[in-house]
Amino acid sequence: MTVTTAGVLFILSLVAALVAVHRPFGDYLYRVVTGSKQSRVERGIYRLVGVNPAAGQSWGVYARSVLAFSAVSILFLYTFQRLQNHLWLSLGFDPVITHGAWNTAVSFVTNTNWQWYSGESTMGHLVQMAGLAVQNFVSAAVGIAVAVALVRGFARARTGDLGNFWVDLTRITLRILLPIAVLGALALMIGGVVQNLSGGTEVTTLTGGTQTVTGGPVASQEVIKELGTNGGGFYNVNSAHPFENPTAWTNWLEIFLILLIPFSLPRVFGRMVGQNRQGYAIAAVMAILAIASITLTNVFELTGNGTVPQAVGAALEGKEVRFDVSNSATFAAATTLTSTGAVNSFHDSYTALGGGTLLVNMMLGEVVPGGVGAGLYGLLVLAVITVFVAGLMVGRTPEYVGKKISSREMKFASLYFLVTPALVLIGTAAAFATGNNSTALNIGPHGLSEVLYAFTSASNNNGSAFAGITVSTPWWNTALGLCMLLGRFLPIILVLALAGSLARQQPTPPPRAPCPPTGRCSSGWSSASR
Repeated sequence: MTVTTAGVLFILSLVAALVAVHRPFGDYLYRVVTGSKQSRVERGIYRLVGVNPAAGQSWGVYARSVLAFSAVSILFLYTFQRLQNHLWLSLGFDPVITHGAWNTAVSFVTNTNWQWYSGESTMGHLVQMAGLAVQNFVSAAVGIAVAVALVRGFARARTGDLGNFWVDLTRITLRILLPIAVLGALALMIGGVVQNLSGGTEVTTLTGGTQTVTGGPVASQEVIKELGTNGGGFYNVNSAHPFENPTAWTNWLEIFLILLIPFSLPRVFGRMVGQNRQGYAIAAVMAILAIASITLTNVFELTGNGTVPQAVGAALEGKEVRFDVSNSATFAAATTLTSTGAVNSFHDSYTALGGGTLLVNMMLGEVVPGGVGAGLYGLLVLAVITVFVAGLMVGRTPEYVGKKISSREMKFASLYFLVTPALVLIGTAAAFATGNNSTALNIGPHGLSEVLYAFTSASNNNGSAFAGITVSTPWWNTALGLCMLLGRFLPIILVLALAGSLARQQPTPPPRAPCPPTGRCSSGWSSASR
């Protein structure tokens, strides 16, 4: 099967749209996170929670604020699920089981949105709206806030002030995520995404039988799950459900929302450090690797290597006909590159090379472009390691945007990149050592892939699944919940520690070029180097 013209145009139009909004939207993000004016609503929120918006925070205080807010959020969401049978719009559902409520609470607070359950038969509308959807907003805002704090570490000098977490959280939620989510929800509703409080509608199937189809506030949750690179889904089949993603153009819009903020944040970095070219360099790295991954996934799925795909002419199993192979592959690549976790096709049904590419996307740390905030700070940590190694190779003191990279910074950066691989390997080994790999649908190599994918997805806060594996047991819910928790907050603590170390430094002036061989130095040449 060859690449279709429609598939190529689909990808090119996405690239063109992201390029068009990179600068204006990036500049808007910059103004939001660096502005000093407070709206009346924001001032009311600060008074309510007892926050002084003018007070800066050291990296330790910033980190404790992140952890405290997240801990309260987990407790609230866990309690909400356990009491849902007493709540309005519960649809008659029982309380969520204890280990499942723990897993879901951790999942949504950590921006993972791993789902062991079928949404339409487990969660009432109020839990979906006031619990899960709210966490889609604030968990995304936490990721962006941490990225901004790291950028301040590069941009500021001789200070321990990384900004105020509560101010960052409030501004990002109210000024960035909420307005776009409102507009995006309206667009999705126009496209056919459901938005109501219906407990279910009885419909007649093609075979003449009847079936109850659950309605709900779907559009409002769908838009923020993509915009905040959260993932998850109102329905069990996620973005493959026609109530969540009805048409090819809504599929395009959802991918665009997934990539919008991650590809615009490098512009914020460039402006905050006063070197726009550095922002363009980061965006270029993200774009090159992302395009390569999307291209490879499309090629592998359209080629359809394997006995059955070759026999039928395409790898169509597990894919929605209304999206075709190419649009499904592009969606899958985008979500695994961005820690989104939403799916519009079964990754378990992908070809060996196609499914392998999705695994590699997550194992890269999801930095191309990565989740909202998490992708930028992950790539900046990688840049720190790169310049350190390059500096050692040429015998120069490693520096990045005017900040020296010493052994202290390298320890934080190295530990950052060791956390998730360790969680993936330990979790996968534990599943096999305890016999819990038996819940995989397949045995042998593909069964290993299902287990490995589950721990890779959880530890990297992605949330997508290979499917074909049952994870609704106490062991799986507990183990994956721990991986999500550690995979989210250990890297955040290390990133903030790195930011604090950088912020205390005095920036070094840019190196000056040596004098030309003539020996005559003009402006910009260093006479000391003659």
